[in-house]
Amino acid sequence: MVTALLLSGGTGTRMGVKTPKQYIEVNGKPIIAYCIQTLFSHEEISAVQIVADDMWRKLILKCIDEFSAAEAGKETVDGASSEICGMRSVEGSSKFRGFSAPGENRQLSILNGLKDIGKYAADDDYVLIHDAARPLLCPGLITECLDAAAAHEGALPVLPMKDTVYFSEDGGCITSLLERSRIFAGQAPEAFLFGKYVEAVRKLLPEKIYEINGSTEPAVMAGMDIAMIPGDERNFKITTMADLERFREIALGVG
Repeated sequence: MVTALLLSGGTGTRMGVKTPKQYIEVNGKPIIAYCIQTLFSHEEISAVQIVADDMWRKLILKCIDEFSAAEAGKETVDGASSEICGMRSVEGSSKFRGFSAPGENRQLSILNGLKDIGKYAADDDYVLIHDAARPLLCPGLITECLDAAAAHEGALPVLPMKDTVYFSEDGGCITSLLERSRIFAGQAPEAFLFGKYVEAVRKLLPEKIYEINGSTEPAVMAGMDIAMIPGDERNFKITTMADLERFREIALGVG
């Protein structure tokens, strides 16, 4: 079984707006709705757990309901079955397993989600972690990530560095030049063998977990076998207003 853990507990403070970025409406629906559509419709994902603050949960449930209603409407087209028309009936909201509370940082939010997933998942299942602020997730990337994880103990998409990369000890002067061909930028989603990943995250308690920046970091620290797969340039994370505008143009068919 694969459970998707969708992280939507961020406050979006870096964008300087009151509404967290994942709940900003673009082309008639909140940004998180784009992730919900992709995760809930993927045939390899059996369950979805969502980390979100109480005040946004009604909105998320509305997004799930709207997706489920839209999928139910696809079951028949002009009186023909969805199977005949090449469409697949989707379980929709039946995949939703519940909400988890946000933590003090991203990795603590993940830990909260893992604890809740542990109530219904087995150690040899997989968890797929994704950020609600990455709305352009494509189904193919999910499939590739899960396929790679099944052959290892986890997997993440990466992008090669295009620019020359430097290291600085003090943040003011260049200390050394890094070998660009060996440096990669990690993306999401990240897939992990559930039991081993939970163990890796728990090892960070109580203090080290506050220093973690990426979901794969605990797995690497624990010595898990993590594969890299090619990432997707369009699968960017909305962090700044420029990112938001870029996504808005794509969603509206401009970019």
